[in-house]
Amino acid sequence: MAIKFGTDGWRAVISEEFTFENVHKVAQAIADWALAADSLTSASAPSMVVGFDTRFLSDRYAADVACVLAANDIRVHLARADTPTPAISYAIVHKQASGGVMITASHNPPRYNGIKVKGPHGGSVGPEESRQVEACLQANEAQRRSPRLASYQEALARGLIQRFDPYPAYAQHLRSLVDFDILSHSGLRVLVDPMYGSGRGYLRNLLAEAGVKADEIHGEMNPGFGGLHPEPIARHLGPLMETLRAGQWDLGLATDGDADRIGAVTSNGRFVDPHCIFALTLRYLVERRGWRGAVVKTVSTTQMINRLAERYGLPLYETPVGFNYISELMLREQVLIGGEESGGISVLGHIPEGDGILMGLLLTEIVAASGRSLEELVEDLMADVGPCIYARRDVKVPSDRPYDKREMMARLMANVPDRLGNQPVTSINGRDGVKYLLADESWLLIRPSGTEPVLRIYAEARDQAQVDTLLRAGAALAGVGEEV
Repeated sequence: MAIKFGTDGWRAVISEEFTFENVHKVAQAIADWALAADSLTSASAPSMVVGFDTRFLSDRYAADVACVLAANDIRVHLARADTPTPAISYAIVHKQASGGVMITASHNPPRYNGIKVKGPHGGSVGPEESRQVEACLQANEAQRRSPRLASYQEALARGLIQRFDPYPAYAQHLRSLVDFDILSHSGLRVLVDPMYGSGRGYLRNLLAEAGVKADEIHGEMNPGFGGLHPEPIARHLGPLMETLRAGQWDLGLATDGDADRIGAVTSNGRFVDPHCIFALTLRYLVERRGWRGAVVKTVSTTQMINRLAERYGLPLYETPVGFNYISELMLREQVLIGGEESGGISVLGHIPEGDGILMGLLLTEIVAASGRSLEELVEDLMADVGPCIYARRDVKVPSDRPYDKREMMARLMANVPDRLGNQPVTSINGRDGVKYLLADESWLLIRPSGTEPVLRIYAEARDQAQVDTLLRAGAALAGVGEEV
């Protein structure tokens, strides 16, 4: 099976495709790509940062990646313990490294692991760089070139591998982006759920350092994630939501398996999705802090962002799904905030990388500065630029039908209905999948997965009935029905 990079790196099932042998091959391809990159040709001592999450064998995979890089004369800063992806990404910038590697499958189920490749800016590499790594991998396979692998102990002794703690520098940087004085006088009680991921301890400790009463559930080491799917969405946050309903906490915050995504829960146990977190943060940064800059959102993100950007006179960009597209814009111009519906969000002054730790701190600051509860803030947001009801369905393409992403997209673009539900279709775009925009600003997006026979169908509207209608229409247009 050919190793293919997806939206953010390579992911596969542990012991099936994600094996030490394949990890070595990918690490060698990353080394070849890095050494050939223009950014490294003038560097006298190329270096990379390597981190890992809490998944089964992630620490061992990371050590082996470090040994492959070291064998290619690349100095490696290897994290001492499991670490959030954004902390590793910041370490790349802080250490002025040539790039980095993060061993994680992010929000995927526990049976998966993966490799994220980072550029010198700290963000994930773009599609072109991913293709270059794949090309190096294919060339090595064609020429039967085996990966180079140094002895771990020898590489340590020679200084080619150095262990380090990413927390201090990362925490100091976050303190420059979050008003800890506001937090210290808030009196808020915050419960954090890192979902057994590598964000464990980080957000809780930073909140506690700011004087917030903070505690944590699911923070112990558990490579199987305790049976949880480490994605901070409503259906996976039952324990956090139930604990908040007991009335002892003002706010719940959840991060995914590698802590680059955020979800939240109100004091009455209501889930607050990233669309609302994104919109609340944009409104706060403009109205409270007076920040200006471009706003970037992925094609599957709420229209509330469009309405706020228009109100404030800010340029708005819509990108395909994947934070690497947002990252590219953050590197080119002053971006006030960029984010996606899955919960990866970053702001001006930070690395071009989604960061659940930072967003958890900022959301706590927003609640503290307002003197109101999170549920009150969400209700006010809905009255201001909503109401917006959002849902997503993942549906399987029938096994008896050939799965051709391009053919399906061409068919959908060629057969655009005049109406969806009770609203005229006013425009469509094919930026990533097919998105139908309706007269009342509701929308439907049909987006095929690039790696598996699954369609993702997204919808947003003013009420739940219209959302349900759009989801059904999307499944009918695509000719699918079984939900994953």
